[in-house]
Amino acid sequence: MYDLLKGLRVVEGSAFVAAPTCGLYLAQMGAEVIRFDSIGGGPDFRRWPLAENGSSLYWEGLNKGKKSIALNLSSPAGREIAQRLATAPGKDAGLFVTNFPVDGFLSYETLKKRRDDLVCVRVMGWADGAQGMDYTINAALGLPLMTGPADDGRPVNHVLAAWDLLTGAYCAFGVVSALLARVRTGQGREVRVPLSDVGAATMANLGFTAEAMLAGHQRPRMGNDIFGAFGRDFVTRDGQTLMLLAITPKQWSKALEALDLASAVAALEADLGVTFAADEGLRFTHRDRLYPLFERAFAQRSAAELTPAFDAGGVTWGAYQPLEAALNDRRLYKDNPAFQTVRHPSGLSYPTPGAMASIPQDRRGDVQPAPRLGQHTDEVLAEVLDLSAQEIGRLHDAGTVAGADGR
Repeated sequence: MYDLLKGLRVVEGSAFVAAPTCGLYLAQMGAEVIRFDSIGGGPDFRRWPLAENGSSLYWEGLNKGKKSIALNLSSPAGREIAQRLATAPGKDAGLFVTNFPVDGFLSYETLKKRRDDLVCVRVMGWADGAQGMDYTINAALGLPLMTGPADDGRPVNHVLAAWDLLTGAYCAFGVVSALLARVRTGQGREVRVPLSDVGAATMANLGFTAEAMLAGHQRPRMGNDIFGAFGRDFVTRDGQTLMLLAITPKQWSKALEALDLASAVAALEADLGVTFAADEGLRFTHRDRLYPLFERAFAQRSAAELTPAFDAGGVTWGAYQPLEAALNDRRLYKDNPAFQTVRHPSGLSYPTPGAMASIPQDRRGDVQPAPRLGQHTDEVLAEVLDLSAQEIGRLHDAGTVAGADGR
């Protein structure tokens, strides 16, 4: 946790990954993020992975450091409270993050009537309003047909929800950008961020779309080969799989030196009439001739021999390992200052990240757990909407709101 956004109040009405990720990042930079959910939990409240007691580790992970209020969103009274929260007064308030539909009780036009300078950042599936999620957008972009073994034509879905995560980060950028514009001009606005546009634009930014347009077809699948460069997995004498990458001339020369391949590669260069040192594209083009040299070099050495040689020589490499092994990796988890062991509403304690950025000039605050559903209902109603204890009690009695005990 850092304090860069301390004093800002962001209201979040969301589910799944993209919009909650936006709120998470803002909270980790110091904003007060108030998430409202349906009483009993929204569609992501019990998503897998689950703890043994049924608590969603997914929900805990994406809602760290937020406040939670539970509303009966099927009732007019509950919907009105959501509207009032999103548009509550204050120069550092009026910031709303959501993936609710463009139309309906949380539409920008409806909310703008309550607060003219509202900043609303809205996650969408498709830009035309059609429903879309990470895996369906990914399928439409062609990536599952580029992923996987070269000799298998079946589509391969990626386990990482990349478009959701990129969209969430872009939405956090959108909130801060629109807020800065409001400070300068006094004008609010709605920022719509469709997963489809994030995906399509990213593919274009990386050259995928121009490549397919000029070639007349998309990139073929090629297993673990790194496109346009030299990189792949290789197996050591003792059966360990290592990833080797050589993009820059220095990375290439250091890899050849550590594997004692300079002479063999020089002979191949003479045979082909090329020089690999300064052109990563040539290494990719002739990878079928280079790979056997590297496969033999790896097969002659153990991982224990290669690791110090690679590290001493500045080779770019990595060991394939399961996540349970990564938990003991000092750079990733074990000694990473971005993580603290935190006790969560599930009753479990486990390594939990704060802000992913490190700011040397600022003290890193403690990582905050996710709230219990409805944990801050009374606090938010009193402090943000200025309701009296009697008014809050009547809302509980009517089933319009609920606390952490579900009542």
